[in-house]
Amino acid sequence: MVVPLGLIVTVCVVDVLAPPHIHLGPLLVAAPAITVAFAGARVTALMGALAVVAQVLIGVLRGVLGTANIQAQIIALIVVSVVCVSLCVVRDRREHQLHQARSVAEAAQSVLLQPLPARTGPLRIAGLYIPAEEEADLGGDLYAAARTDHHSTRLLIGDVRGNGLAAINNAALLLGAFRAAAHRQATLSRLAIHLDAAFRWDTSQWRPREERDTDEDFATAILLDIPDHDPVVHLISCGHPPPLLLRGTRVTPLMPDVAHLPIGFGGPFGVASYDVQTFPFQVGDLLLLYTDGVIEARDGTGHFYPFTERAPEWIDDDPGELLRGLRGDLLAHVHGHLDDDAAVVAIRRLAV
Repeated sequence: MVVPLGLIVTVCVVDVLAPPHIHLGPLLVAAPAITVAFAGARVTALMGALAVVAQVLIGVLRGVLGTANIQAQIIALIVVSVVCVSLCVVRDRREHQLHQARSVAEAAQSVLLQPLPARTGPLRIAGLYIPAEEEADLGGDLYAAARTDHHSTRLLIGDVRGNGLAAINNAALLLGAFRAAAHRQATLSRLAIHLDAAFRWDTSQWRPREERDTDEDFATAILLDIPDHDPVVHLISCGHPPPLLLRGTRVTPLMPDVAHLPIGFGGPFGVASYDVQTFPFQVGDLLLLYTDGVIEARDGTGHFYPFTERAPEWIDDDPGELLRGLRGDLLAHVHGHLDDDAAVVAIRRLAV
């Protein structure tokens, strides 16, 4: 507010004290034009009115109010002020619509990508999602957790092929299938079969039969089952980057002996069962699940983000603090812009 007000006062004083052949009155049009940048319609109208009053005052004090030049300047100032106020009204209306749209998107995200529980059994968990598009709140990366009746926690992290609304739709149906079945499927292998069948059916049920075996809807994913009273983690890898196990300063990628096809390809290729791999997961260990948006993030010179090298820096942190540090470090590496969505889940085992 100081800038346009100061401009009006300065122009008024200088124009009145200046020689008769110097006229600074036309500069008053800058006052409402500047106000548009930071204020609403009412403040812009007020600044325009003050500018018009200042122009009239200059004309009176200099004794030229009745001249055609001053009158033309006053009319032009009124017209410009009205245009500025009109632009403010249109902008404010669009900003309100954008705010409503973003509120709906945030609500949809909270339903689709629900926050992970901070504590489940002996585990502390935190999740991080960074969309590639600054104005987007969700995309094709996903994660979810579910508690089972046999004292274990099951987790899913995945990356749906593609982007845009189609990827969001496929992510939603995969998350829905997991939440509906994760707590009641007897084994992790049966859960993987269920997810593949549900994903395959939901993405192709409206397509002609001859197109169902040729579509390319799929999702890379990792399924985990972590028992409360057994220091291990059971996992199934479906074409997804391997989790990282941090123990002290040592980082171990949990590479399964068998990497299955992505979710959605099991049916067409006749996958009847999924092999479950078991790895030690002891008290104090930290497990990091992530999508390829993290490890494929490049800086300005084309170098990938060194996730495996950086991860031990946060080994002693709480999962939530770890992900906050990771977020800042990752965005600094890519100078604030990711080319792909990124998701990370941090899991620490505590004593029962």
